Amino acid sequence: MKMNTNEIDRLSLVKAHALFETGDIDRIEVGTVNGLCDIHRYLFDGLYDFAGKIRTLNIAKGNFRFANCLYLDAILPVIEKMSESSFGEIIAKYVEMNIAHPFMEGNGRTTRIWLDMMLKKNLGKVVDWQNVDKVLYLQAMERSPINDLELRTLLFQALTDKVNDREVIFKGINQSYYYEGYEPL
Repeated sequence: MKMNTNEIDRLSLVKAHALFETGDIDRIEVGTVNGLCDIHRYLFDGLYDFAGKIRTLNIAKGNFRFANCLYLDAILPVIEKMSESSFGEIIAKYVEMNIAHPFMEGNGRTTRIWLDMMLKKNLGKVVDWQNVDKVLYLQAMERSPINDLELRTLLFQALTDKVNDREVIFKGINQSYYYEGYEPL
């Protein structure tokens, strides 16, 4: 039985909450491609055949073509090795992973969790996503391959040290799904 997008989003959101609720998030490698694949697999296992698997087809969104799938094997290890010692470096790594867009679907939700894991480990902060406007965020992400200053400014203003606060985490996950067009009933 094929599920519609809304049903996939609903079930994936439940899995995203479980990732944190169960503590499974603490067993995922931070800032690595394997860790990113593990997050994607956790969110989308049983929902997509390609859960946790690097894409083998080319994809685009609007007028933007993401990295050619033929180059992902070469690009992803380079992104993985990027430094995470400052906020600016972490955002640069996040932007590069967004350009790579390694999965067929679910890249945004997966990489936002990946970003927060890097911020938490290296800076003791996470983004309080409920304080990041959807339109401004999506515009900043769209422009970030050329210049990530707008994105850095937007996310820096939303940083919090409440890295283990349930409300910040779960409202942030809900906001992440909202960015992708899913609004729970």
